[in-house]
Amino acid sequence: MEYALVLLWVALYAVLFALGLPLAARLLPGAQGRGAGFAVPIALVVLSVPAYWLGHVSWGPLALAGGVLALLVASALAGLDIDGLRSGTLRLAVDIDRDAATDAAAVFLLGFALVVAIRALDPAVHPGGGEKFLDFGLLKTLAQSPTLPPEDFWFANEPVQYYYGGHLTATLLSWLTGTPPRFAYNLALAGFYAALASAAFELAGAIGADRLPGVPDSLSPRRARRLAGGIAVFFVGIASNLVTAGRFALLALPEPVQRPVVAAVAAQSRYAVEDILAGADSFSYWSASRVIPGTINEFPLFAWVNGDLHAHMIGTPTLLLAAAVGYASYRTPQSNRRRRRALVFGVLPVLAAWQAVQNTWSFPSVLALGWLAATFAPADPATLLPGPIAVRLRSAVRGDGAAASTPSRLLDECRRLGGATLAVSMAAAVAVLLALPFLLGAATGGGGRSVEFVERSMRSGVGGLLLVHGAFVVGFAAYLLSRVHLERRWALVLAVLWAGYVGQQIGFAALGVSVPLLVLAWVGLRTSRSLGYETVLIVAGAGLVTLVELLYVNEQAGPGRMNTVFKTYMQVWVFWGTAMGVAVPGFVLAVVERDATGAARRSIGGLPWRRVGAVALAVVLVVSTGVYGVLALGSHAQSSPAGGPTLDATQFVETQHPGYDRAIAWVDELGGQPTVLEAPGTGWYSGGTDDRGRVMYTWQANPVSSLTGVPTVAGWQHEVGYRGQDSYRERVRDVDAIYTGSASVRADQLDAYGVEYVVVGPNERARYGSIAFEDEAFSVVHRSGDVRIYAVDHDALPTRS
Repeated sequence: MEYALVLLWVALYAVLFALGLPLAARLLPGAQGRGAGFAVPIALVVLSVPAYWLGHVSWGPLALAGGVLALLVASALAGLDIDGLRSGTLRLAVDIDRDAATDAAAVFLLGFALVVAIRALDPAVHPGGGEKFLDFGLLKTLAQSPTLPPEDFWFANEPVQYYYGGHLTATLLSWLTGTPPRFAYNLALAGFYAALASAAFELAGAIGADRLPGVPDSLSPRRARRLAGGIAVFFVGIASNLVTAGRFALLALPEPVQRPVVAAVAAQSRYAVEDILAGADSFSYWSASRVIPGTINEFPLFAWVNGDLHAHMIGTPTLLLAAAVGYASYRTPQSNRRRRRALVFGVLPVLAAWQAVQNTWSFPSVLALGWLAATFAPADPATLLPGPIAVRLRSAVRGDGAAASTPSRLLDECRRLGGATLAVSMAAAVAVLLALPFLLGAATGGGGRSVEFVERSMRSGVGGLLLVHGAFVVGFAAYLLSRVHLERRWALVLAVLWAGYVGQQIGFAALGVSVPLLVLAWVGLRTSRSLGYETVLIVAGAGLVTLVELLYVNEQAGPGRMNTVFKTYMQVWVFWGTAMGVAVPGFVLAVVERDATGAARRSIGGLPWRRVGAVALAVVLVVSTGVYGVLALGSHAQSSPAGGPTLDATQFVETQHPGYDRAIAWVDELGGQPTVLEAPGTGWYSGGTDDRGRVMYTWQANPVSSLTGVPTVAGWQHEVGYRGQDSYRERVRDVDAIYTGSASVRADQLDAYGVEYVVVGPNERARYGSIAFEDEAFSVVHRSGDVRIYAVDHDALPTRS
């Protein structure tokens, strides 16, 4: 186990934390905690963005130095009293809450230690069960690329067409610590999880300190912050969906009703009846991420146990940072127009543009958060706009306040929506301009993407939606109903049940799940002062859940809406998990307040029955979503790599693929980015039968290029989504021609792609059979086990055709 490296990375994160604290305090100066939990996410963004831009000129020491200098200058400008410096006095210009900083640092360290422990037991970047070959290949190619964007290691001589911003940040951290990518992979993964946990703790804690104190009197703002933050960390980083707990609940049913109920659940999910009835002995951490048919339903704990260094995961700290910017704007008084405009038109576009590079799927969500914050903030969104536009919007209002007529109130609401839309549209234009080089380059391709309506057969059933989101829906419903004054709650319950029935009949189950939550939260924000920014996060999540039942991005990455739901649900989990930090104690404390004012009429064991019910519901929500974590971490603890715990992501190659390990190490030591040819990562073969069997997500697909970052001509079939099927298959044909074609055809293709080395190993022989490179243009430069690597002498190639 590489304990020295772990301590080195802890020291690096401590420095980033210290440098980020003044910037976080500037972002949330009046909030409880002063934004301390956002110190590392802010520092990572400030480090990465300048390095990214400089990297287009020179990616390496210059970009790293530029990022470090930018972070140092930004931290100094935010934290130091400039007037004091002029007079020779060194003092802080911001208020740092040391207790809050200690809390945030503790959360970060605990999160970091948890994932380090998880990865030390299974550190391998094996190809199965995820995107580790893609993620590690990006890390390796970034470590050796001279400029940005890096060359695509699965499509030689072309720039990568994937969102690689998170991997860029990981590369910067590996350079700062001098850590090889095989160790940096797992250490960066742990850091991103810790940054997510600390960000959730901070945002929920800051909101909770505003919303929760006073009930009971002993709950001070600091205690409220810790309570809300701690619950948010659980629901964001530890909790799971209801699949695991649901299986145990079904197994507890009486035999006569068990199988019919299980059959009904199976019909609404991807599980077979026998799978559900198998019991705890058959537990697999994997199954809880595949619930709704035709989709992937990941959540953070699953993702980090699985261990991909993937964009939808490593972009989550920035996503919550964007939510914090929205919160900062939301709580800034209307009179402080300068600060609100700086947040909306300055900070938000930079974060959105950077999120496009980290995880393009979250780019719209960052802007949507800004729009929701502007829409629901106490301040008039029109005041964000230039004077003439704001005047025209105000002129549309007829009447004001509660005394206004219904048409006037509707006009006022439309004006607010219009003002927020115009303001965020301007911010979006700035964000697109900042992200344009990426959006026109690495984010584009020939994959043929289009936005389409979700057909009825593709939509989620009510059972699947409740298995995935049920804990959140119940928790938020309890919170909203405890805060919003409704005279006929039974009528609301009947309306939701009716909506659910209608939704099932018309094939739109979200009508009875996410849509009522969206409507109740929206109306509550506009009518009740007891709801705040936590409800904005509820609206954001409910809107996304509803949206993916209506629209999806049609692309090559999985059939139908699989990838759309996959990339969207992680965002939903982060928003809703953070909001649960306020919602769970919120509905319990609301009941305590009612009891204190004499609302309770009956008791259970001497305690008011409402209070007992509220506490019981909170316990059920925690226990039901915590069962998975206990089983997943428990079963994971029983595994260990050969030789004991380690953070070496490639150690598995030596034990599981002897022969390949030395060949990969030899290619890795070449330096630079020569083009190395190996069998393409697809079972499609125009010239015969590929005997490798299943190719994608196995060792049979491009281990050399994936584990070295050295480009090959045609890598995994993922490239179909990036380049289009015709472009990818053309390359596959060319690779096939090099391995099986005539000498002149071979020479043409080797020259066309600048191939310098050719790999001939078990994977190539399984696809092509016997392979001969015996003429003078090829010489064996490496031999290990069944693997041969040939160097290509282009001058000795035969006359071209």
